[in-house]
Amino acid sequence: MKEKIHTFKYKEYERGELPEDLQALVNTAISFAQQAYAPYSCFRVGAALELTTGEIVPGANQENAAYPSGLCAERVAAFGAAIQFPNTPFSRIAIVALPPDAPSSKPISPCGACRQVLLEYEQKFNHNIEVILASQTGKTCVFPNIKSLLPFSFDAAALSI
Repeated sequence: MKEKIHTFKYKEYERGELPEDLQALVNTAISFAQQAYAPYSCFRVGAALELTTGEIVPGANQENAAYPSGLCAERVAAFGAAIQFPNTPFSRIAIVALPPDAPSSKPISPCGACRQVLLEYEQKFNHNIEVILASQTGKTCVFPNIKSLLPFSFDAAALSI
């Protein structure tokens, strides 16, 4: 038996030290979160997906009384971008949550399904998607790509085993 360690690097910014371009994308994600349809959880999430052309595609979670029928902000943005701009790689995505009780002090991370969907687009275009996970009042974490959030991922190559 061999014991191995898997590591990755990411950047962590204190409030106020985020570069201006990333802060603008985070602010856009916050505005999208305010448009979320979350009448059941009241937990609104916004995603601002930037394409390599600079175009910003919005995403906000969409709930439904039949919970599995809803969709996360990240997938709303990714699927919208894939339809509107089918040949344009994704550059980065900012994700912010607006909890119902108080401003978020910790960033949230995409669920497994959203990580898998974003990974597919990262692989499709052979282009890293930078991930910005921001809170409203605390730290912001910036990851170089989706792959770092989904180690040992399942991809198309696994289908041909």
